[in-house]
Amino acid sequence: MFVALGVPLLILPSLYDVGSMIWALCIFTWTVGVIQGFVQNIAYAEMVTTFPQATGIPGCAQAVFKSQNADPKKIDKSKFIGAFASWCYWFAWTPVVYIFSGLIVEYIGVMFGLTITGWEQVAFNMAVIIIVVAGMYLLSSRGLEGGGKVALVLAVVSLIPIIIILFGDIGQFSFDRISEAWNWPIIGYGDLASVVLVLGCFGLGQWSSCAWETAAIYGPEYKDPGKDTPKALFACGAICLAIYFLVPFLVYGELGQSGLMDAGYHALYPIAIAAFGQIGGMIALVVLIIAMILIIQTGFLGSSRSLYSMAKEGNLPGWFAKLNKNGMPTNAMVFISVFNCILMFVLSVLPILGMDASVMTVLSASAMGYAIANCIALAAFVKSRRDPRYKDLERPFRAPKFYTYVGAIMCALQVVLLCCLLYWSYVASNNTVLPAIIGAVILLCYIPVWIWVQKKTSQPRD
Repeated sequence: MFVALGVPLLILPSLYDVGSMIWALCIFTWTVGVIQGFVQNIAYAEMVTTFPQATGIPGCAQAVFKSQNADPKKIDKSKFIGAFASWCYWFAWTPVVYIFSGLIVEYIGVMFGLTITGWEQVAFNMAVIIIVVAGMYLLSSRGLEGGGKVALVLAVVSLIPIIIILFGDIGQFSFDRISEAWNWPIIGYGDLASVVLVLGCFGLGQWSSCAWETAAIYGPEYKDPGKDTPKALFACGAICLAIYFLVPFLVYGELGQSGLMDAGYHALYPIAIAAFGQIGGMIALVVLIIAMILIIQTGFLGSSRSLYSMAKEGNLPGWFAKLNKNGMPTNAMVFISVFNCILMFVLSVLPILGMDASVMTVLSASAMGYAIANCIALAAFVKSRRDPRYKDLERPFRAPKFYTYVGAIMCALQVVLLCCLLYWSYVASNNTVLPAIIGAVILLCYIPVWIWVQKKTSQPRD
């Protein structure tokens, strides 16, 4: 649970961007988003305990979507569905390292009043992310238990002070600021377009508000998966529900729409200054940087496990399946570190070349991968109940019988959210398709990789 406890901090990079589009309606979208997470994660809790040898949700999708008596001399095309879900899930979590490293850069800039631009900014960005990934590798390679202890310390150091900051200026809270920012339809758009944009915010928001399913990634490693998996999931979910309601609710009640727009990505900074003075504002930024380290670790561990599970299932080269003495996929960690460093470099250089790119560009693309991964994973849950090969398997944690239909409905919902997210990302990126292009390129490039791996591992014909 503590490894997954960084998930509440995922609201930080999108609080400003979502709020700038749908204003105080984001209080509703994030709160309902966490409830959506509860609905989905009940299905995931059953599935990960039904397939204890699989590595969480990505592993379950791969275990379900494969032929029963596949010819080892031929490529099993049905495996690609589960493999692609795992790749999408990996892409959903991996950019967390880049996104929050970028926010750390911004917060350091605010703390020290830095005004560097151009190639100096690129060099500074690269220095920060290299330090971050090196630290994550050293911490995470110690093993899950060690990572959980570190996460516990970081959670206490970061989550509690954030609550203190939010309630520190509670005397300035006003419902009028919320009601004034509660507008419909969205300014500049009609009713139908506003509905699509709100659903797009749900698609983006679930990247953070539903992401506490990462606790299920480690289900097979718990002492008692049948009991410990749902406990870890729902304990983390209860904390997320509180945080995802309180943060936007109090921020809007204390700052209002204009205050949020002025604060940008540093929404807690003016609240801390108002409550505790200039020193308090500096402390707030330090606390938020610590909080970002926590969520970076969550993404680092989750994405490395995704690559490991894919390699174990024969959907990536065996190099990614190598474990160290603590049972951690260190090669996958190296790949994630290099990938995020490249991502940071490319997106730092694009503004120099005159292209509009930001943290939200990658976040939107990553959320597309998350929606696809959820869609396939929920389809895998339905298949695991209906397919004769799986429906009689022992289920240490069993959802109600009607949950087969719930899983099918949530699977269809993901398709709707993905389509709306595409439109939202287009509007949010100043009417450009850059987020969609980034998402499509990274996701589709897996196809030739998968085919190459299958050809390499399948036996030749006689």
